[in-house]
Amino acid sequence: MMPVVREFTLPDLGEGLTEAEVVRWLVEVGEVIAIDQPVVEVETAKAVVEVPCPYGGVVTALFGAVGEEVLVGAPLVTVAVSPGEGERPLAAVPVVERATEVERPLVGYGVAEPDRGGRRRRVGGGGASAAATRAPAAVAAPVPAAPAVAVTAPEPVPVAAVVPVVAGGVPAVISPLVRRLAREQGVELTAVAGSGPDGLIVRADVERAVAAKVAAPAVTSAVTSAAAPAEALPSGAGSVVPLRGLRKAVAEKLGRSHREIPAATCWVDADATELMLLRRQLNAVPGPKVSVLALLARICAVGLERFPDLNSSVTPDGSGILRHSAVHLGFAAQGERGLVVPVVRDAQRLTTEQLGEELGRLTEAARTGAIAPAELTGGTFTLNNYGVFGVDGSTPILNHPEAAMLGVGRIVAKPWVHQGELAVREVTQLSFTFDHRVCDGGTAGGFLRFVADCVEQPGVLLRRL
Repeated sequence: MMPVVREFTLPDLGEGLTEAEVVRWLVEVGEVIAIDQPVVEVETAKAVVEVPCPYGGVVTALFGAVGEEVLVGAPLVTVAVSPGEGERPLAAVPVVERATEVERPLVGYGVAEPDRGGRRRRVGGGGASAAATRAPAAVAAPVPAAPAVAVTAPEPVPVAAVVPVVAGGVPAVISPLVRRLAREQGVELTAVAGSGPDGLIVRADVERAVAAKVAAPAVTSAVTSAAAPAEALPSGAGSVVPLRGLRKAVAEKLGRSHREIPAATCWVDADATELMLLRRQLNAVPGPKVSVLALLARICAVGLERFPDLNSSVTPDGSGILRHSAVHLGFAAQGERGLVVPVVRDAQRLTTEQLGEELGRLTEAARTGAIAPAELTGGTFTLNNYGVFGVDGSTPILNHPEAAMLGVGRIVAKPWVHQGELAVREVTQLSFTFDHRVCDGGTAGGFLRFVADCVEQPGVLLRRL
Protein backbone atom coordinates (compact mmCIF):
# COMPACT_ATOMS: atom_id res chain seq x y z
CA MET A 1 0.00 0.00 0.00
CA MET A 2 1.11 3.55 -0.70
CA PRO A 3 2.44 5.61 2.22
CA VAL A 4 0.24 8.33 3.68
CA VAL A 5 1.61 11.69 4.80
CA ARG A 6 0.80 12.49 8.43
CA GLU A 7 1.24 15.99 9.86
CA PHE A 8 2.37 16.20 13.49
CA THR A 9 1.65 19.48 15.25
CA LEU A 10 3.21 20.94 18.40
CA PRO A 11 1.19 19.32 21.21
CA ASP A 12 -0.13 21.02 24.32
CA LEU A 13 2.88 21.06 26.66
CA GLY A 14 0.79 21.83 29.73
CA GLU A 15 0.96 24.62 32.32
CA GLY A 16 -1.02 26.92 29.99
CA LEU A 17 1.88 27.24 27.55
CA THR A 18 0.91 28.43 24.08
CA GLU A 19 4.24 28.47 22.25
CA ALA A 20 7.75 27.07 22.24
CA GLU A 21 11.06 28.00 20.64
CA VAL A 22 12.90 25.51 18.46
CA VAL A 23 16.26 24.82 20.13
CA ARG A 24 17.55 21.88 18.08
CA TRP A 25 16.21 19.49 15.47
CA LEU A 26 16.93 15.85 16.35
CA VAL A 27 16.01 14.47 12.89
CA GLU A 28 16.37 15.59 9.31
CA VAL A 29 14.36 15.34 6.11
CA GLY A 30 14.60 11.87 4.58
CA GLU A 31 15.41 10.18 7.89
CA VAL A 32 13.53 7.05 8.94
CA ILE A 33 12.11 7.48 12.44
CA ALA A 34 10.37 5.16 14.87
CA ILE A 35 7.06 5.74 16.62
CA ASP A 36 7.50 8.06 19.64
CA GLN A 37 11.05 9.00 18.66
CA PRO A 38 11.98 12.55 19.80
CA VAL A 39 12.17 14.80 16.73
CA VAL A 40 12.83 18.26 18.14
CA GLU A 41 14.07 19.97 21.29
CA VAL A 42 12.05 23.05 22.22
CA GLU A 43 12.29 25.66 24.94
CA THR A 44 9.11 26.74 26.66
CA ALA A 45 8.63 29.38 29.29
CA LYS A 46 9.31 26.62 31.84
CA ALA A 47 12.05 24.35 30.51
CA VAL A 48 13.75 22.71 27.54
CA VAL A 49 11.96 19.51 26.51
CA GLU A 50 12.16 16.91 23.75
CA VAL A 51 9.00 16.34 21.71
CA PRO A 52 8.34 12.77 20.47
CA CYS A 53 6.41 12.11 17.25
CA PRO A 54 3.56 9.54 17.34
CA TYR A 55 4.27 8.50 13.73
CA GLY A 56 6.97 6.21 12.38
CA GLY A 57 8.19 6.45 8.81
CA VAL A 58 10.10 8.87 6.59
CA VAL A 59 10.40 12.52 7.59
CA THR A 60 9.25 14.58 4.60
CA ALA A 61 9.34 18.10 6.02
CA LEU A 62 10.46 20.07 9.09
CA PHE A 63 8.69 23.27 10.12
CA GLY A 64 10.48 26.07 11.96
CA ALA A 65 14.10 27.14 12.03
CA VAL A 66 16.27 27.02 15.14
CA GLY A 67 15.42 30.04 17.28
CA GLU A 68 11.93 30.39 15.79
CA GLU A 69 8.80 30.26 17.94
CA VAL A 70 6.12 27.69 17.09
CA LEU A 71 2.56 27.96 18.38
CA VAL A 72 0.78 25.02 19.99
CA GLY A 73 -1.20 23.34 17.20
CA ALA A 74 1.15 24.55 14.46
CA PRO A 75 2.89 21.90 12.31
CA LEU A 76 6.25 20.50 13.40
CA VAL A 77 6.97 17.66 10.96
CA THR A 78 5.29 15.61 8.27
CA VAL A 79 5.96 11.89 8.05
CA ALA A 80 5.22 9.41 5.24
CA VAL A 81 3.87 6.31 7.00
CA SER A 82 2.57 2.95 5.88
CA PRO A 83 -1.18 2.79 6.62
CA GLY A 84 -1.84 0.99 9.88
CA GLU A 85 1.83 0.43 10.68
CA GLY A 86 3.61 3.73 11.26
CA GLU A 87 1.45 5.35 13.92
CA ARG A 88 0.12 4.90 17.41
CA PRO A 89 -3.58 4.18 17.84
CA LEU A 90 -5.47 7.41 17.35
CA ALA A 91 -6.81 7.32 20.90
CA ALA A 92 -3.25 7.49 22.19
CA VAL A 93 -2.07 10.33 19.98
CA PRO A 94 -2.11 13.59 22.01
CA VAL A 95 -2.18 15.78 18.92
CA VAL A 96 -4.72 16.89 16.34
CA GLU A 97 -4.08 15.45 12.90
CA ARG A 98 -4.89 17.77 10.04
CA ALA A 99 -5.19 17.32 6.30
CA THR A 100 -2.10 18.12 4.26
CA GLU A 101 -4.11 19.63 1.39
CA VAL A 102 -2.68 17.08 -1.09
CA GLU A 103 -5.28 15.41 -3.29
CA ARG A 104 -3.66 11.98 -3.14
CA PRO A 105 -0.90 10.50 -0.96
CA LEU A 106 2.71 11.14 -1.81
CA VAL A 107 4.28 8.00 -3.21
CA GLY A 108 7.82 6.77 -3.60
CA TYR A 109 8.63 6.44 0.11
CA GLY A 110 9.28 3.02 1.57
CA VAL A 111 9.06 2.61 5.34
CA ALA A 112 12.23 0.82 6.45
CA GLU A 113 13.05 -0.65 9.83
CA PRO A 114 14.80 1.80 12.19
CA ASP A 115 18.56 1.48 12.40
CA ARG A 116 19.28 -0.69 15.43
CA GLY A 117 22.69 0.89 15.80
CA GLY A 118 21.21 4.34 16.41
CA ARG A 119 22.62 5.78 13.20
CA ARG A 120 20.46 7.97 11.03
CA ARG A 121 19.38 6.63 7.65
CA ARG A 122 18.09 8.60 4.72
CA VAL A 123 15.77 7.32 2.03
CA GLY A 124 17.19 7.64 -1.44
CA GLY A 125 20.16 6.64 -3.54
CA GLY A 126 21.02 3.15 -4.75
CA GLY A 127 21.15 -0.15 -2.95
CA ALA A 128 18.62 -2.57 -1.56
CA SER A 129 17.52 -0.16 1.17
CA ALA A 130 16.52 2.54 -1.31
CA ALA A 131 12.88 3.59 -1.50
CA ALA A 132 10.56 2.50 -4.32
CA THR A 133 10.48 4.48 -7.54
CA ARG A 134 9.32 7.97 -6.80
CA ALA A 135 6.22 9.40 -8.46
CA PRO A 136 5.21 13.05 -8.60
CA ALA A 137 2.59 14.37 -6.20
CA ALA A 138 -0.64 15.97 -7.31
CA VAL A 139 -1.10 19.62 -6.39
CA ALA A 140 -4.43 21.05 -5.27
CA ALA A 141 -5.89 23.98 -7.16
CA PRO A 142 -5.50 27.41 -5.52
CA VAL A 143 -8.21 28.65 -3.20
CA PRO A 144 -9.75 32.12 -3.82
CA ALA A 145 -7.96 34.87 -1.94
CA ALA A 146 -9.21 35.98 1.46
CA PRO A 147 -8.69 39.33 3.26
CA ALA A 148 -5.03 39.93 4.08
CA VAL A 149 -3.96 38.84 7.55
CA ALA A 150 -0.38 38.80 8.83
CA VAL A 151 0.97 35.25 9.05
CA THR A 152 4.15 34.08 10.73
CA ALA A 153 3.88 30.36 10.02
CA PRO A 154 7.23 28.95 8.91
CA GLU A 155 7.92 27.31 5.59
CA PRO A 156 8.78 23.61 5.76
CA VAL A 157 12.21 22.44 4.79
CA PRO A 158 11.99 21.48 1.08
CA VAL A 159 11.80 17.74 0.41
CA ALA A 160 14.14 16.92 -2.43
CA ALA A 161 12.30 13.71 -3.33
CA VAL A 162 8.98 15.50 -3.98
CA VAL A 163 8.82 16.96 -7.48
CA PRO A 164 5.93 19.38 -8.15
CA VAL A 165 3.77 18.89 -11.22
CA VAL A 166 2.70 21.88 -13.25
CA ALA A 167 -0.10 21.11 -15.66
CA GLY A 168 -3.09 22.99 -16.98
CA GLY A 169 -1.97 26.27 -15.42
CA VAL A 170 -1.90 24.89 -11.85
CA PRO A 171 0.88 26.67 -9.92
CA ALA A 172 3.77 24.55 -8.63
CA VAL A 173 3.11 24.71 -4.89
CA ILE A 174 3.52 21.72 -2.59
CA SER A 175 3.44 23.44 0.80
CA PRO A 176 0.00 24.04 2.32
CA LEU A 177 1.50 26.88 4.36
CA VAL A 178 2.67 28.65 1.21
CA ARG A 179 -0.80 28.34 -0.29
CA ARG A 180 -2.37 29.61 2.91
CA LEU A 181 0.04 32.54 3.09
CA ALA A 182 -0.77 33.48 -0.50
CA ARG A 183 -4.49 33.14 0.13
CA GLU A 184 -4.45 35.30 3.25
CA GLN A 185 -2.21 37.94 1.68
CA GLY A 186 -4.29 38.10 -1.49
CA VAL A 187 -1.48 36.92 -3.78
CA GLU A 188 -2.45 35.16 -7.04
CA LEU A 189 -0.11 32.17 -7.28
CA THR A 190 -0.48 31.89 -11.06
CA ALA A 191 1.34 35.22 -11.31
CA VAL A 192 4.22 34.21 -9.03
CA ALA A 193 7.47 32.86 -10.45
CA GLY A 194 8.87 30.03 -8.34
CA SER A 195 12.51 30.05 -7.31
CA GLY A 196 12.57 26.51 -5.95
CA PRO A 197 13.55 23.30 -7.76
CA ASP A 198 11.66 22.87 -11.06
CA GLY A 199 9.92 26.20 -10.53
CA LEU A 200 8.50 25.29 -7.10
CA ILE A 201 6.90 28.30 -5.41
CA VAL A 202 8.29 28.69 -1.89
CA ARG A 203 7.41 31.06 0.91
CA ALA A 204 10.11 33.56 -0.06
CA ASP A 205 8.48 33.95 -3.48
CA VAL A 206 5.12 34.80 -1.92
CA GLU A 207 6.74 37.22 0.53
CA ARG A 208 8.48 39.00 -2.36
CA ALA A 209 5.14 39.29 -4.13
CA VAL A 210 3.57 40.76 -0.99
CA ALA A 211 6.47 43.20 -0.62
CA ALA A 212 6.09 44.28 -4.22
CA LYS A 213 2.40 45.02 -3.64
CA VAL A 214 3.08 47.31 -0.72
CA ALA A 215 6.32 48.86 -1.96
CA ALA A 216 4.74 51.46 -4.24
CA PRO A 217 2.18 52.74 -1.70
CA ALA A 218 4.91 52.84 0.94
CA VAL A 219 7.18 54.96 -1.23
CA THR A 220 4.34 57.33 -2.07
CA SER A 221 3.42 57.66 1.58
CA ALA A 222 7.02 58.39 2.52
CA VAL A 223 7.26 61.18 -0.03
CA THR A 224 3.92 62.86 0.61
CA SER A 225 3.60 62.58 4.38
CA ALA A 226 5.38 64.57 7.04
CA ALA A 227 5.37 61.76 9.58
CA ALA A 228 8.24 61.58 12.01
CA PRO A 229 10.96 59.05 11.20
CA ALA A 230 10.78 55.65 12.89
CA GLU A 231 12.57 55.33 16.20
CA ALA A 232 16.08 54.06 15.66
CA LEU A 233 18.72 52.65 17.94
CA PRO A 234 21.14 55.18 19.44
CA SER A 235 24.35 55.74 17.57
CA GLY A 236 26.88 53.04 18.41
CA ALA A 237 24.26 50.71 19.91
CA GLY A 238 24.74 46.97 19.46
CA SER A 239 22.32 44.37 18.19
CA VAL A 240 18.85 43.71 19.64
CA VAL A 241 18.41 40.31 21.31
CA PRO A 242 14.82 38.98 21.06
CA LEU A 243 13.09 38.62 24.42
CA ARG A 244 11.53 35.18 24.22
CA GLY A 245 11.38 31.73 25.75
CA LEU A 246 12.49 31.41 29.35
CA ARG A 247 13.88 34.97 29.49
CA LYS A 248 10.54 36.36 28.25
CA ALA A 249 8.60 34.36 30.84
CA VAL A 250 10.87 35.56 33.64
CA ALA A 251 10.55 39.17 32.46
CA GLU A 252 6.76 38.98 32.35
CA LYS A 253 6.48 37.37 35.79
CA LEU A 254 8.86 39.76 37.50
CA GLY A 255 7.23 42.73 35.78
CA ARG A 256 3.82 41.60 37.02
CA SER A 257 5.19 41.12 40.53
CA HIS A 258 6.67 44.63 40.55
CA ARG A 259 3.41 46.16 39.30
CA GLU A 260 0.93 44.28 41.50
CA ILE A 261 2.65 43.51 44.81
CA PRO A 262 3.39 46.25 47.38
CA ALA A 263 6.65 44.67 48.50
CA ALA A 264 8.86 45.74 51.40
CA THR A 265 12.30 44.53 52.43
CA CYS A 266 14.08 44.26 55.77
CA TRP A 267 17.48 42.77 56.52
CA VAL A 268 19.86 41.81 59.31
CA ASP A 269 23.47 40.67 59.66
CA ALA A 270 23.90 37.29 61.34
CA ASP A 271 26.88 35.45 62.79
CA ALA A 272 26.87 32.12 60.90
CA THR A 273 29.93 30.68 62.63
CA GLU A 274 27.94 28.14 64.67
CA LEU A 275 25.87 27.13 61.63
CA MET A 276 29.03 26.41 59.63
CA LEU A 277 30.43 24.44 62.57
CA LEU A 278 27.24 22.36 62.71
CA ARG A 279 27.53 21.64 58.98
CA ARG A 280 31.09 20.41 59.39
CA GLN A 281 30.00 18.16 62.25
CA LEU A 282 27.12 16.69 60.22
CA ASN A 283 29.35 16.03 57.23
CA ALA A 284 31.95 14.30 59.40
CA VAL A 285 29.43 11.47 59.86
CA PRO A 286 29.20 8.90 57.01
CA GLY A 287 26.26 9.60 54.73
CA PRO A 288 25.04 12.19 52.23
CA LYS A 289 26.65 15.61 52.60
CA VAL A 290 24.52 18.42 54.03
CA SER A 291 24.75 21.78 52.25
CA VAL A 292 24.30 25.24 53.72
CA LEU A 293 21.23 25.60 51.47
CA ALA A 294 19.69 22.49 53.03
CA LEU A 295 20.21 23.88 56.54
CA LEU A 296 18.64 27.20 55.50
CA ALA A 297 15.73 25.36 53.87
CA ARG A 298 15.09 23.49 57.11
CA ILE A 299 15.18 26.76 59.05
CA CYS A 300 12.68 28.33 56.61
CA ALA A 301 10.29 25.38 56.86
CA VAL A 302 10.24 25.64 60.65
CA GLY A 303 9.94 29.43 60.51
CA LEU A 304 6.92 29.28 58.18
CA GLU A 305 5.24 26.87 60.54
CA ARG A 306 5.66 29.51 63.23
CA PHE A 307 4.64 32.41 60.95
CA PRO A 308 1.99 30.89 58.61
CA ASP A 309 0.91 34.29 57.25
CA LEU A 310 4.06 34.30 55.15
CA ASN A 311 3.25 30.96 53.49
CA SER A 312 0.31 32.47 51.65
CA SER A 313 -0.73 34.47 48.59
CA VAL A 314 -3.36 37.02 47.68
CA THR A 315 -6.23 35.63 45.62
CA PRO A 316 -6.26 36.62 41.93
CA ASP A 317 -9.14 39.06 42.41
CA GLY A 318 -7.46 40.62 45.45
CA SER A 319 -10.40 39.90 47.72
CA GLY A 320 -8.70 37.50 50.12
CA ILE A 321 -5.55 35.83 51.37
CA LEU A 322 -5.00 32.14 50.63
CA ARG A 323 -3.04 30.37 53.35
CA HIS A 324 -1.24 27.27 52.09
CA SER A 325 -1.27 24.16 54.23
CA ALA A 326 2.02 22.83 52.79
CA VAL A 327 5.37 24.51 52.28
CA HIS A 328 6.39 24.13 48.64
CA LEU A 329 9.83 25.66 48.85
CA GLY A 330 11.21 27.26 45.71
CA PHE A 331 14.88 28.11 45.40
CA ALA A 332 16.76 30.09 42.80
CA ALA A 333 19.04 27.98 40.58
CA GLN A 334 21.20 29.07 37.69
CA GLY A 335 20.78 26.85 34.65
CA GLU A 336 22.42 26.82 31.24
CA ARG A 337 19.59 28.91 29.80
CA GLY A 338 19.09 31.29 32.72
CA LEU A 339 17.68 31.54 36.21
CA VAL A 340 14.92 29.10 37.19
CA VAL A 341 13.11 28.38 40.46
CA PRO A 342 12.69 24.63 41.11
CA VAL A 343 10.24 23.69 43.85
CA VAL A 344 10.72 21.20 46.69
CA ARG A 345 7.27 19.80 47.44
CA ASP A 346 6.13 19.45 51.07
CA ALA A 347 9.43 20.72 52.42
CA GLN A 348 8.02 20.79 55.95
CA ARG A 349 7.88 16.97 55.94
CA LEU A 350 11.50 16.41 54.93
CA THR A 351 14.51 16.01 57.17
CA THR A 352 17.60 18.13 56.62
CA GLU A 353 19.28 15.21 54.84
CA GLN A 354 16.24 14.63 52.61
CA LEU A 355 16.08 18.33 51.81
CA GLY A 356 19.74 18.23 50.79
CA GLU A 357 19.17 15.29 48.45
CA GLU A 358 16.15 16.91 46.79
CA LEU A 359 17.85 20.28 46.46
CA GLY A 360 20.85 18.56 44.86
CA ARG A 361 18.69 16.62 42.41
CA LEU A 362 16.72 19.67 41.30
CA THR A 363 19.85 21.82 41.06
CA GLU A 364 21.54 19.33 38.74
CA ALA A 365 18.39 19.00 36.61
CA ALA A 366 18.18 22.79 36.32
CA ARG A 367 21.87 23.07 35.45
CA THR A 368 21.60 20.57 32.60
CA GLY A 369 18.22 21.78 31.36
CA ALA A 370 16.58 18.42 32.10
CA ILE A 371 14.15 19.71 34.74
CA ALA A 372 10.46 19.02 34.13
CA PRO A 373 8.06 21.98 33.76
CA ALA A 374 5.95 20.67 36.65
CA GLU A 375 8.98 21.00 38.96
CA LEU A 376 9.12 24.75 38.29
CA THR A 377 5.60 25.66 39.38
CA GLY A 378 3.46 25.71 42.50
CA GLY A 379 5.89 27.27 44.97
CA THR A 380 4.58 29.00 48.09
CA PHE A 381 7.85 30.52 49.40
CA THR A 382 11.26 31.14 47.81
CA LEU A 383 14.78 30.85 49.24
CA ASN A 384 17.34 32.84 47.22
CA ASN A 385 21.00 32.11 47.96
CA TYR A 386 22.62 34.88 45.93
CA GLY A 387 25.72 34.59 48.10
CA VAL A 388 27.02 32.02 45.60
CA PHE A 389 27.60 34.96 43.24
CA GLY A 390 29.90 36.61 45.79
CA VAL A 391 27.51 39.39 46.83
CA ASP A 392 26.44 40.44 50.31
CA GLY A 393 22.93 41.81 49.90
CA SER A 394 19.97 42.23 47.58
CA THR A 395 16.36 43.38 47.48
CA PRO A 396 14.69 40.44 45.70
CA ILE A 397 11.56 40.79 43.57
CA LEU A 398 8.90 38.37 44.78
CA ASN A 399 8.10 35.30 42.72
CA HIS A 400 4.46 36.14 41.92
CA PRO A 401 2.03 35.17 43.44
CA GLU A 402 4.11 34.21 46.48
CA ALA A 403 4.09 36.56 49.46
CA ALA A 404 7.66 36.24 50.75
CA MET A 405 11.26 35.50 49.84
CA LEU A 406 14.37 35.08 51.98
CA GLY A 407 17.68 36.20 50.47
CA VAL A 408 21.04 35.00 51.79
CA GLY A 409 24.32 36.75 51.04
CA ARG A 410 27.79 35.28 51.05
CA ILE A 411 29.19 33.95 54.31
CA VAL A 412 32.50 35.74 54.82
CA ALA A 413 34.96 36.32 57.66
CA LYS A 414 34.40 39.74 59.29
CA PRO A 415 35.26 41.50 62.52
CA TRP A 416 32.39 40.90 64.96
CA VAL A 417 31.71 41.54 68.61
CA HIS A 418 31.28 38.08 70.14
CA GLN A 419 30.64 37.66 73.88
CA GLY A 420 31.79 41.21 74.51
CA GLU A 421 35.05 40.91 72.59
CA LEU A 422 36.09 41.71 69.05
CA ALA A 423 36.64 38.54 67.04
CA VAL A 424 36.76 37.32 63.45
CA ARG A 425 33.50 35.50 62.72
CA GLU A 426 31.75 34.07 59.66
CA VAL A 427 29.00 36.60 58.93
CA THR A 428 26.17 36.71 56.42
CA GLN A 429 23.46 39.22 55.57
CA LEU A 430 19.86 38.00 55.49
CA SER A 431 17.29 40.02 53.53
CA PHE A 432 13.57 39.38 53.61
CA THR A 433 11.09 40.72 51.06
CA PHE A 434 7.38 40.34 51.75
CA ASP A 435 3.97 41.28 50.38
CA HIS A 436 2.73 44.03 52.70
CA ARG A 437 -0.87 42.99 51.98
CA VAL A 438 -0.52 39.67 53.80
CA CYS A 439 1.27 40.91 56.91
CA ASP A 440 2.83 43.92 58.57
CA GLY A 441 6.41 44.63 59.57
CA GLY A 442 6.01 42.91 62.92
CA THR A 443 5.35 39.52 61.33
CA ALA A 444 8.08 39.97 58.74
CA GLY A 445 10.57 41.11 61.37
CA GLY A 446 9.63 38.24 63.65
CA PHE A 447 10.28 35.68 60.91
CA LEU A 448 13.60 37.26 59.93
CA ARG A 449 14.74 37.42 63.53
CA PHE A 450 13.81 33.75 64.03
CA VAL A 451 15.88 32.78 60.98
CA ALA A 452 18.81 34.87 62.19
CA ASP A 453 18.62 33.28 65.66
CA CYS A 454 18.68 29.81 64.11
CA VAL A 455 21.70 30.76 61.99
CA GLU A 456 23.53 32.07 65.06
CA GLN A 457 22.33 29.32 67.42
CA PRO A 458 21.27 26.24 65.43
CA GLY A 459 20.20 24.53 68.67
CA VAL A 460 17.09 26.74 68.61
CA LEU A 461 15.76 24.42 65.91
CA LEU A 462 15.55 21.55 68.39
CA ARG A 463 12.49 23.17 69.94
CA ARG A 464 10.59 22.77 66.65
CA LEU A 465 11.81 19.31 65.57
